[in-house]
Amino acid sequence: MLAPDQLRDAVERYLATLELAPELGLLEGPIRYALEPGGKRIRPILCLAVAESAGGDVDEALPAAAAIELVHTFSLVHDDLPAMDDDAERRGRPSAHVVFGEGPALLAGDALLAEAVRLALTYGTTGIARELVEATLGMIGGQHRDIAGETEDSTELQALKTGRLFTAAVGLGLGVARVPEAEQAPWRAFGEELGVLFQTVDDILDADGVVEELGAEAARGRADDAAARARARLEALPADTAVLRELVDRLAERTV
Repeated sequence: MLAPDQLRDAVERYLATLELAPELGLLEGPIRYALEPGGKRIRPILCLAVAESAGGDVDEALPAAAAIELVHTFSLVHDDLPAMDDDAERRGRPSAHVVFGEGPALLAGDALLAEAVRLALTYGTTGIARELVEATLGMIGGQHRDIAGETEDSTELQALKTGRLFTAAVGLGLGVARVPEAEQAPWRAFGEELGVLFQTVDDILDADGVVEELGAEAARGRADDAAARARARLEALPADTAVLRELVDRLAERTV
């Protein structure tokens, strides 16, 4: 079993050599800029770790893992645009729209999404692409609720904005490993808990979201409860989940 850092290295190597559609031309610049190392790569690492834990092959899962990272990156590029969050920085450096302009950044985000679907379609089944597209639609729906001010139910909002891609990362790994659909529910339940944990810790670090809703102490309690439930889900799985357990611990304890 590969450790999380080894899985991240595999993702970085794959993304660095990923061939983009030649029709994109000069858009490759902003696309590569958005994809450059600096992110946590949690979602693709999760996809690879699940695939390996479920008996699949890491190399076979790399296109699916990269696809979900491309979707995540597309969402960040678009979130940073003036029409959305209007963020001038991302990961400690200027956002894509600041460097390349709003139009190229918008198109780069579109291209990232299309390239993600293209990667998902390289598998011999439509299930991988369907999983990715359905999760992306859920994430977009959550983003719209956020900008529309429909934030009363933070749990549902988190489940859409963040949770859908985490559950999809698990689902993609299971799909690559060819785990029958009837056996996937416990794995997916773990993914849901991991999504709650990730977003709650994010809110704690940023002092917003659930922290503003419940207070810092209650938010920390929510994160701890999600971590405990995620660990319990893993213990019930008939597989070697040591790497996934390490991911839970890292997310629960992260400070950045």
